[in-house]
Amino acid sequence: MGHNIEQHQATDGLVNLLTKANHDLAVVQHRLEKEFQQVYPENANPMKLVSRIKKVQEDLLNLKEQCRELLKAKQDLIDKARTTLVGNRTLLQQMQASVGIPIISDSDDPAFANFNQIVDEWEVQVRSKTGKGL
Repeated sequence: MGHNIEQHQATDGLVNLLTKANHDLAVVQHRLEKEFQQVYPENANPMKLVSRIKKVQEDLLNLKEQCRELLKAKQDLIDKARTTLVGNRTLLQQMQASVGIPIISDSDDPAFANFNQIVDEWEVQVRSKTGKGL
């Protein structure tokens, strides 16, 4: 029983010490804020600058993640567009061939050539930035 009382007293002592330390740190922070407000103009307060830097760092991380998601969505869209367009073009060429209409070659189809060029440029750009495809 006496052992438990000693443990409670030791725990209470530690909690009191941590509470006092926390209070002391809050007092120091408050004094620093007041001193900085008097010494520095509003937009040069070091504590506010540190806070703003942290916020900017968080915003940059969020922005970086959103850019990754956007790039992935763009890649998905390009992949689906390519699959759909190439598939539709192949079907169209098969129908043209079956009814005897001359088939337009890839090089004679400016819209298809332009689409392929844009997709190729995108893939080169992605590889140069990431070292690999998405």
